[in-house]
Amino acid sequence: MSSQTKNCQNCKQAFTVEPADFDFYAKLRVPPPTFCPSCRLQRRLTWRNERNLYKRKCDAPGHDEMIVAMYPPEFATPVYDPQYHLSDAWNAADYGRDYDFSRPFFEQWQELARSVPLMALMNINAVRSDYCNFTYESKDCYLNFASDWNEDSAYLYHSIRNKDCFDMLGAQKNEHCYALVDSEGCYESDHLVLCEGCIAAKYCYDCRNSQNCIGCVGLRNAKYCIWNEQFSPEEYAEKVRAMRLDTREGRAAVRKKFLGFSLTRPRKYSNSRHTVGSTGDYLNNVKNCRDCFDMEGPAENSRFLIYGVTDMRDVYDGFALGMVESSYEIMAAGIGMHDVAFSCVTWDSYSCRYCYFSKNCSNCFGCVSLDNKQYCILNKQYSKEEYEALVPKIIEHMNATPYVGKQGREYRYGEFFPSELSFFSYNETLAQEYFPLAKETAEKAGYAWRDAGDKAYVPTKRIVDLPASILATDDGIVQEVVECAHGGNCGQQCTKAFRLIASELQLLKRLHIPVPELCVNCRHHERLKERNPFKLYHRQCTCDGRVFPNSNIHPRHPEGRCPNKFETTYAPERPEIVYCESCYQIEVA
Repeated sequence: MSSQTKNCQNCKQAFTVEPADFDFYAKLRVPPPTFCPSCRLQRRLTWRNERNLYKRKCDAPGHDEMIVAMYPPEFATPVYDPQYHLSDAWNAADYGRDYDFSRPFFEQWQELARSVPLMALMNINAVRSDYCNFTYESKDCYLNFASDWNEDSAYLYHSIRNKDCFDMLGAQKNEHCYALVDSEGCYESDHLVLCEGCIAAKYCYDCRNSQNCIGCVGLRNAKYCIWNEQFSPEEYAEKVRAMRLDTREGRAAVRKKFLGFSLTRPRKYSNSRHTVGSTGDYLNNVKNCRDCFDMEGPAENSRFLIYGVTDMRDVYDGFALGMVESSYEIMAAGIGMHDVAFSCVTWDSYSCRYCYFSKNCSNCFGCVSLDNKQYCILNKQYSKEEYEALVPKIIEHMNATPYVGKQGREYRYGEFFPSELSFFSYNETLAQEYFPLAKETAEKAGYAWRDAGDKAYVPTKRIVDLPASILATDDGIVQEVVECAHGGNCGQQCTKAFRLIASELQLLKRLHIPVPELCVNCRHHERLKERNPFKLYHRQCTCDGRVFPNSNIHPRHPEGRCPNKFETTYAPERPEIVYCESCYQIEVA
């Protein structure tokens, strides 16, 4: 089959379905999409609330204690604490119901989903880490999200196996570090991006196995360098003292210079390794994966995946997944999963469609919170013969009687859950982070919006009243409510004020970092800006034969400029110097 151009029924823009895509849809027995890839991602993300946590009563029988939940107090569906929800004390099959062929499928699914108890948080095997979500094996952690196996850490996002670390994004196996982005195996370092194996490094980009470096870019196995210039240990120490990195003023000056300096050095078009026939960014050990981001393989023959970890094969349109094969339009799913589509928070399952929070299930359609079940429809048990006879009729009914949303969007078989049926408001979800909308725009597009109201935090310490140096900051600061410099005027879910926790203050003192000026949410959004969007552009290598101070001799290109072309997340109008693989390796080797 040849390529086809379709118009997205959501954004009305054209998108292309390629022959390989049609082959995949045929294998999964699903129709081609009616939403473009970007709108499909946005729709999935409206079903994932990670960072907005609330206090509410546990609704489990015999319980009335206050718990932390991702569902607000006014949310009418019963919410159980994780331990009770995962126990055998209740049975989601008790909420099963017959399928009604006089009403659209999604309307019936919503009624089921609003009656079956939900789990307060995805916070599994946590030890003294109540305020974390979509996490696993956390110990003494606080406000970590989508992060696993961390200890004594806080404010981490998509980070794993860190200890005594704060304010991280995409970081792993670091210790005593602060404000790292996509960095690994570092120690006693802060404000690093794309660095590995660095010790006592600050404000560095793309440095590896380097020690005692400040403001450096693209260095390998370096010591005592500042702005990529070599110094003796004594000279280095003297210059570091002059920078006054323990003060807010000194840090601001270094950061400003670093941002400018980093633009004078080339960077690779993609932060990927060991890839074959693949496009995207932050890919490792993947083959034939296109339009994918943040994938730690092995993975192959997949497309439109974001945040995938290990053993993925023949998967399209997924977010936060791992150990999954032959699946489509899934989120927060995996662990031995096969042939699953249009499902969310589902694992250890196969041959399932339209399931939410199901585990160890097979041959289930439109189910919620089922565990170890098979041949169920809307949580009702059927025999194998009854199930196989009824499902095709439901699919036919979904196509003949589609659910029609508020904006006229039609949802037949083959569409992910409509955003307007989500348990969350748009501004509570990851959709707001990656596809930010103003309240008026979101509501006009048919999305729900939650006005959280003023949290009534009253700052007891203004920014101007904070000690200029962390060395002059006493332990009493943890009792203060510090104002956020953004004051709620940034559109970044600003809390306007924040507190420090004791372990955070200890690390700030250890690394000589002054008390931050921004609240936790604003710091998180500032880190997100360190990464490029999940979008690819066709570009040509910008290398024109220039030689940089830390480079080998770079051969001239016959045309005066490198002819290599690639797909990259750096938009053409951006100021960075973007190189192909070969030109980049010459400059940083």
